[in-house]
Amino acid sequence: MRILLTTVILTALATGAYAADAKAGEAAYEKACKSCHGADGTANPAIAKMMKVEMHDLKSPEVQGMSVADLKKVITDGKGKMKPIASVTGGAVDDVAAYVKTMKK
Repeated sequence: MRILLTTVILTALATGAYAADAKAGEAAYEKACKSCHGADGTANPAIAKMMKVEMHDLKSPEVQGMSVADLKKVITDGKGKMKPIASVTGGAVDDVAAYVKTMKK
């Protein structure tokens, strides 16, 4: 019985059967991302101007077309002038990526 339970758990983890929590991702986004990316995913124009970058709307087809793995990579590694988000770690990375995917136009 123990072997069966272990096998089921490992299979679920390996196949991604566990679900990220978009609601928890929203809370993490509010704390770590909102100041630059806005409450609704629309970039803060003052931040974009200060950094001299074009920040994409998180609701845009370009961002929404990214895989969850790519979104997680941006969160953990940064991209361009965006630094890695050190305050978003572990399962919260999955949660924030799931939340961003809910922002479709």
